[in-house]
Amino acid sequence: MAKLFVLTLLGLGLAFFKDHRSSYLARMNTSREVKSVELPNCKLIKGIETGAEDLEILPNGLAFISTGLCYPGIKSFEPDKPGKILLMDLNEEDPTVLELKMTGSNFDASSFNPHGISTFTDEDNTVYLLVVSHPDFKSTVELFKFQEEEKSLLHLKTIKHELLPNLNDLVAVGREHFYATNDHYFVHQYLRSWELYLGLAWSNVVYYSPDDVQMVVASGFDFANGINMSPDGKYIYVAELLAHKIHVYEKHANWTLTPLKSLDCDTLVDNISVDPVTGDLWVGCHPNGMKIFSYDPENPPGSEVLQIQNILSEEPKVTVVYAEDGKVLHGSTVASVYKGKMLVGTVFHKALYCEF
Repeated sequence: MAKLFVLTLLGLGLAFFKDHRSSYLARMNTSREVKSVELPNCKLIKGIETGAEDLEILPNGLAFISTGLCYPGIKSFEPDKPGKILLMDLNEEDPTVLELKMTGSNFDASSFNPHGISTFTDEDNTVYLLVVSHPDFKSTVELFKFQEEEKSLLHLKTIKHELLPNLNDLVAVGREHFYATNDHYFVHQYLRSWELYLGLAWSNVVYYSPDDVQMVVASGFDFANGINMSPDGKYIYVAELLAHKIHVYEKHANWTLTPLKSLDCDTLVDNISVDPVTGDLWVGCHPNGMKIFSYDPENPPGSEVLQIQNILSEEPKVTVVYAEDGKVLHGSTVASVYKGKMLVGTVFHKALYCEF
């Protein structure tokens, strides 16, 4: 009788893991084959060898780029070196990257581990850069003031909060006010791995202000990832990586969000950039997520860039602008455009500069 009970438990366990294995592979999009979409005028950016996980382009053409991310379960070519913020002027004929010096008496540059970034420009045209960082694999938001003449970032503040345990990306709506995504519920890496495998969909979006308003504004995501806002400030866009969806929320005066619609994509959607002129979404994507989480240099992850036009309409237009199987870029995470030029970044690899 005892043996029968044990065998029954084993059978149930095997069936359980088999079902979730199938679901896990589907969420990772492992059967996806990349159909190449090439652009004629592209080149790799010199000086970027350890990723450009996120980037943001100011209206004047200056681009901030985060590089050197070390993230649990993801490949890193320089795991013992701190990350950096790079600057690139897209108005130049042949733009190059420059490392921004980071200053501040209470800032520890040696543990800087940048992930998602966002900018906020004040009424006096002062530019603030907010950076998700993972010092010792924890989560903080580092607030900097951009000093353009000195080509430096002055560190102003480190933001920590119990509602921000697993930060991935953020979109600034004030100097110290932002919406942010937590890509996991659990903090411990062992539990995070099971959360990912089982598809628990417990990650969320949080609104944070330095006052008394901090709250979860959306939840139930299977790895909440990139987040951004429409040019008119009325809508928030959230990328749900392992559900292959872009979600649209209406933003209210009290900072709460109301879900409006979701757009299915046949790819793992990462960071979202928004064209300030057209309102188009530009999304860095992973055609096959398994190749990101299980990196093999002989079979590297591919890259894909989507342009989404008229996302608020009944029939948004989704265009694959760029796609390749890893021969050029390993694991694209972000794409952004400025006056006929495009930057494409990756988790841990190189970055691409294209002219349309």
